[in-house]
Amino acid sequence: MASRLKLQEELVVVLGSNNVDFQPPSSHIMKYPCIIYNVLECDSKYANNKMYANTKRYQVTLISEDPDLDVFDKIIDNFPMCKFDRHFVSANLNHEVFDIYY
Repeated sequence: MASRLKLQEELVVVLGSNNVDFQPPSSHIMKYPCIIYNVLECDSKYANNKMYANTKRYQVTLISEDPDLDVFDKIIDNFPMCKFDRHFVSANLNHEVFDIYY
């Protein structure tokens, strides 16, 4: 099992800056582009009355003013257990939402 901090480090490398936050408070001022992420659930596998695998699913949101930011492709390429979920625009900012099992 990988730790959340390891995921944070990898997201910082993919983004190319330290604008990566885990569950930022609403008062937090963001600089764009940025990534915010949170835990959605744990996928646990059981056999013989024991858990043998536990993988967390994180919701990762890339927020940018640029709709064609290359970080989108970097996220897909660098996380093998990644699925693009949706795109939406809010306050003239592009939001790309991914599910990453890590």
